[in-house]
Amino acid sequence: MSENVGEHVPFECPSCSPDLETVHEVLTTGGGNATVKCTDCGHVHKEPVEEETTVSVDVVVSQDGESFTGTAEFDPEETVYEGDEFVVETEAVIAQVRVTSIEVGPEDRTTRADAADIDTVWARDVGNVSVDVTINPKEDSEEGSRSIEVHVPGDYEFAVGETEEFGEEAFTVTGIHVRENAIDSYKFPKLGDEGDVVFAKDVKRVYGDDETSGAWSPW
Repeated sequence: MSENVGEHVPFECPSCSPDLETVHEVLTTGGGNATVKCTDCGHVHKEPVEEETTVSVDVVVSQDGESFTGTAEFDPEETVYEGDEFVVETEAVIAQVRVTSIEVGPEDRTTRADAADIDTVWARDVGNVSVDVTINPKEDSEEGSRSIEVHVPGDYEFAVGETEEFGEEAFTVTGIHVRENAIDSYKFPKLGDEGDVVFAKDVKRVYGDDETSGAWSPW
């Protein structure tokens, strides 16, 4: 555990409570020690503290066909797995990402590794995602199926049987294909039963029946 200046933490006080912990304010830290002040009696003393050790790992994040690089902090002994989710912070953005691959050496990728052994984590932004949708035409339409792309939060839910509206587009969900790295979270890779639900970040493609009002034109 590491302590920060100004924090209130429990320690035994050698002056008023040598056997029971009392609340102390952290005054300074450094050199593996913290100078603390007992809030009960005001006694100031030093206490050894464990310094938190982390490793910084480069993370390449893909987002709608583009990519950016950030870093994430891990415990050196923490195992990172393909499919893990965490937050990556850069000067430009803060992104919720999902691990898609782990690089431990030049052209050497794996699905799991200890953080200390990782060169680069490859990930996909799942905070806000784009979802491909194939819309089947109405029975009386001479148009063929069409594809659209919708942008939604990663935790947005698509449910079979539900009608979705995005701008001028409306469709009733008839089927959902799940991304390969999320299949384990669902009963089948292709879902089509009434009430089946998939988070947008786990969707490979949504299929639906056209519910759009009026004639649709690609122009």
